[in-house]
Amino acid sequence: MNYREAYEKWLGDPSIDQRTKEELLAIADNAGEIEDRFFRELEFGTGGLRGVIGAGSNRLNIYTIRKATQGLANYILKSDDYKPGMGVVIAHDSRRMSPEFTLEAALVFNANGIKTYVFDSLRPTPLLSFAVRHLGCIAGIVITASHNPPEYNGYKVYWADGGQCAYPRDNDIITEVNNVTDFSMVRTMNQAEAAHKGFYNMAPAEVDDEYVANVKACGLNPSNMEPDIKIVFSPLHGAGNIAVRRVLKESGFNHVFVVPEQEMPDGEFPTVAYPNPEEAAAFAMALKLAKQADADVIIITDPDADRVGVGVKHNGEYELLTGNMVGAILAEYMLSQMQANGSLPQNSVIISTIVSTDMGRKIANAYGAAYMDVLTGFKYIGEKMTEFENTGSHSYILGYEESYGYLAGTYARDKDAVVASLLICEAVKHYQRQGLSLYDVLQQLYKKHGLHLELTTSLTMKGSEGLQDIKRIMAGLRANPPKSLGGSNLVETRDYLSGQVRHLPDGREEATGLPVSDVLYFVTEDGSWTCIRPSGTEPKIKLYFGVCLPATATMEEANAKLANLVEELKAII
Repeated sequence: MNYREAYEKWLGDPSIDQRTKEELLAIADNAGEIEDRFFRELEFGTGGLRGVIGAGSNRLNIYTIRKATQGLANYILKSDDYKPGMGVVIAHDSRRMSPEFTLEAALVFNANGIKTYVFDSLRPTPLLSFAVRHLGCIAGIVITASHNPPEYNGYKVYWADGGQCAYPRDNDIITEVNNVTDFSMVRTMNQAEAAHKGFYNMAPAEVDDEYVANVKACGLNPSNMEPDIKIVFSPLHGAGNIAVRRVLKESGFNHVFVVPEQEMPDGEFPTVAYPNPEEAAAFAMALKLAKQADADVIIITDPDADRVGVGVKHNGEYELLTGNMVGAILAEYMLSQMQANGSLPQNSVIISTIVSTDMGRKIANAYGAAYMDVLTGFKYIGEKMTEFENTGSHSYILGYEESYGYLAGTYARDKDAVVASLLICEAVKHYQRQGLSLYDVLQQLYKKHGLHLELTTSLTMKGSEGLQDIKRIMAGLRANPPKSLGGSNLVETRDYLSGQVRHLPDGREEATGLPVSDVLYFVTEDGSWTCIRPSGTEPKIKLYFGVCLPATATMEEANAKLANLVEELKAII
C-alpha cells in the first residue's frame, strides 16, 4: 500500500472519528504532507513509540496509541509471566495530549481484561519504573517524548522487573503490535464501565512516598553536614518539580531556588527552544538566577525527569558539565565515600555504555570495583541490574550514560534525575568542605587518569529519503571502513550488527559479547574512538567521539583533537 492509498484508507475507515478526518482533508492538496504522514506506519521500536503528534499512520495519535496497546495487551495475555490480577501502571509527563493518550492506553488494557493503575497527574519516568516493581505489575507505560521538541510525544514500555523491554522480549512485542493490522482489531471500553468493573484504578498515593524513601536511602552523607549550599533548580516545565524539591528538602538542603518561569508544567516549553539539559541554551534562565543567588550548583531536569544537567560554580563563574563528566564525578564520589565508611562491597560494579567516557573504567578499577560496558540505552543497564539481582554475582553501585542519565540504588531500572540531583548536591557539599568545586574534582581525576574528553553530535535526516540516507551511510562504512581517523591508524573495528570485533592489522576477530545492534565503533592507535549509530527515537544518525591525552595535555589540545576526528568522519560519510 502506497502513502496515497493509506491516506484514503484512513478517510474511509469507520473506526476513525470525524475530527481526525477533517484534519486529513485539510491537507488533501499537499502531497508532501500526505506522504510524510503516511509513507510508513509509526514504528514500534525496541523502546516503544515516539513521533510527531497528529493524524496519520506516521504520527502519534489515539489510533496509533490504541494499536500499540492492543499489541502489548495481546503479548501480556500470552506471557508466562502474567498471572490473573496483575496490572499495568501508566504514567505521563507534561507534554501535549499526554493525559489523553494515558486514558486511551488504559481503556484498551481494560477492554482486554487487564487492570490498570493510572497516576492522577504527571510523574517522573523513574517513579513509574519503581511503581511497576512496587505494585507487582506485569508491565508499565510512560507517555513521554523525553527531551524532544513540543510537537512530539511517545509511549515507553516497561516489563515486570521495572526495566524497558530488552531482547528478545522487545522483538516479540513488536511482532504482536505489527499483527494488529486494522483498527477494528483494537478493543476499548468506556471509562466509567472500566472503573465500575475494577479495571481502571488510580495509582495508590503511597507509591510516591515509597519512591521518595528509596531515593533518599541512596544518600551517602548526613543531611546536616556543613556548609549548607545554594542550589538553583529548573524542571524545564516538566515532571521533576515536586519530586526533586521534596527529596532535596527532606535530605537537608534548605536553600533551593526554583526558576519561576520554568516551574509549572507546560507542554509547549515556552522558555526554551528544546527542553533538553544537554543543550547549553536550556541553562539560560537558571544561569541568570544562579548569578543573582550566588548559587553553588545548578540542576535542570528534562520533561520526564530521567535526565539531569549540571552547572557548578568555579572561581566565580559557572561551568556546565557534560554527562560524561558528571558520570565520572558521581563514580568517584560514591566509590570514595563507600570505601571510607566501609560499605563498599567486594563485588561492586559500575555500568556504563559503549559511547560513554573511558574514565569511568579507570575510576572503578582504582577502587577495586568492576566496570561493564553495555549498548546505548539504559534498558541494557537495567537488564544487568536484574541479572545481578538474580545471580548475586555483582553489587550494583552506579549506572550512567553520556546522555545525562544516572541511577544509583536498585529500586528502579531506569535513569533517575531525582536521585542524581540528590547525589550531585551531596557531592558539591562534601567537596566544598575540602575547598574544592566539582570542577576541581574533575581536574584531579584528569591528573590521575588522563585527560578524557568526549563529544556527541548528530546529523538529522527526515522523511523517507532520510531513512535511505542513514541506511546508505551505515552500509558504506561497513563496506569501506576508514583506515585512520584523527591522524592515527585504526587498530580495532567493532560491528555490533555482525557481532564481531576485528583487530588490525592482523585481522583477528572475536565476538563483541553484546546484543546485535546497528552500531559501528572504531578505535585508533592513540586511544581515540568514534562510534556511529542511527537514533532509535529520532530521524538522526548519531556520532560519538572520545580522546584520551596525557595528564599534561591542555583542554585546547583535547578539543583540537576531537574537532579533527569529527571533521574526518563527516568528510567520509
